[in-house]
This record gives sequence, C-alpha cells and structure tokens, in this order.
Amino acid sequence: MSPFAGEGANLAMYDGAELGNAIATHPDDIEAALTEYEQALFPRGTEAATESAHNHGLLFGDNTPHSLIDLLTGHQQPV
Repeated sequence: MSPFAGEGANLAMYDGAELGNAIATHPDDIEAALTEYEQALFPRGTEAATESAHNHGLLFGDNTPHSLIDLLTGHQQPV
C-alpha cells in the first residue's frame, strides 16, 4: 500500500492485536484463528488501500495540482 492515507502503522498495530485476539480465541486451531482474522483483515485493508490510491492520484495524477486544490477547497469529496 502506498503511504498516502497515513494508515500503514495504524493498520499494522491494529492487525497485530486482532491476530493475537483470534489466536487467543482459537488457541488449539491456528487455521480457524487465521480464517477469522483474515475475514476482517482483507476488507479493512482494501478500504485503506483504496483511500491511499485515491490520494496518490490527487498528488501525482494527470490533474495535479488542481485535484488536490479541489479537495482542499471543498470542491471534491474525499474517499
């Protein structure tokens, strides 16, 4: 994921805690723990990656700097 949503470290910390919780819930079945963990991980990661890709386009896309100015002045809605 590109760093343009500012969520990488937050997700890493949260995902680590969630993985620990899943393993604690299923200590004798790591596959079940991973399956439970991944069911929430992938949608959460996809949302952050989508926002990051959108922001990357605002900063480095064909319409830069106008796309970023539009966002900052309220003429474009954030993702």
